[in-house]
Amino acid sequence: MKIIYSEDHNLHSGLLDPRGETWGPSAECPERANNVFTALRDQAFGEIIPPAHFDDEKLLRIHEPDYLQFLKNVWRDWEASDESGANARPDTFVGAGMRHADTECVAGKLGRYSFDATSPFVAGSWQAIRTSANIALTGAEIVKSDERMAFAACRPPGHHATTRYCGGYCYLNNNSIAAQSFIDAGAKRVAILDVDYHHGNGTQSIFYARNDVLTISLHADPKIEYPYFLGYADEPGEGRGHGFNINYPLPFGTGWDSYSVYLNYAVDEVRRFAPDVLVVALGLDTFAGDPTTYFEITTDEFARMGAAIGALNLPTLVVLEGGYSVEWIGENTVRFLSGLETAAG
Repeated sequence: MKIIYSEDHNLHSGLLDPRGETWGPSAECPERANNVFTALRDQAFGEIIPPAHFDDEKLLRIHEPDYLQFLKNVWRDWEASDESGANARPDTFVGAGMRHADTECVAGKLGRYSFDATSPFVAGSWQAIRTSANIALTGAEIVKSDERMAFAACRPPGHHATTRYCGGYCYLNNNSIAAQSFIDAGAKRVAILDVDYHHGNGTQSIFYARNDVLTISLHADPKIEYPYFLGYADEPGEGRGHGFNINYPLPFGTGWDSYSVYLNYAVDEVRRFAPDVLVVALGLDTFAGDPTTYFEITTDEFARMGAAIGALNLPTLVVLEGGYSVEWIGENTVRFLSGLETAAG
């Protein structure tokens, strides 16, 4: 299995999250991807290659042009303004009864193109964001050619990003960009299976009215967990997409015995859909030792998760999403990919 990785993600560093009355280092840190890379390299899991570069056209198949320009220019605009701070982030959002106005103020733009305050920008953010999407696209190209599987070690992650909003640490929706590239290359049907602890609200919204991309997500119940406002079981898709979005919201404390039941339901749904290719949005934050979440999946059980999905024996692109146990994310990734590869034969 080829692994696509770039050190460009390290440019997206120094991110801050609120910690009560103070600010502290974000859980979405460079060590996440660095430790994934180290574990794969040290265990000689597969060939590690750099990403290719792709034109904006690939990104614009999913994201709006004005949003892409915002991502490219926001840090420059921040530095040129009278705003201050190591992170550029919004403090005002578009709410009910307000216009999505074309404000020229960078603080306004941040609120215009963000749905929460968890996705700040620093000087190197755009390069890291763009490279992360290129990693996913490179993985897609590999799967289109002579390889049945590839792993895209993307950072920052992507599944919360919508066509024109960033949030949840996400800016460009890497797995959706890759899925669209498969469709554009001739695939008739693509399935996206999201096993991140959090619902991939961006991925769902992007394909919600389409029947060529099946979106399935297993995640913590949004009644009690982020992103709160999407990811419920009664969201089947709309129009032509009705029946092509499936959510399995699960309670706090979910362990393998319960999780595996719903994973098997998801695998059966993928099998019935009979896609030409599968994209797995791999979040490792279902891990029992993750400091930010409330599921109980163990390291050994990630291998079982991978095996259950690998048994589909489909051309598969795995795209890295969340996972905030820095110490264990590398080993958990190796276990998942090992199970996937072994089951697929």
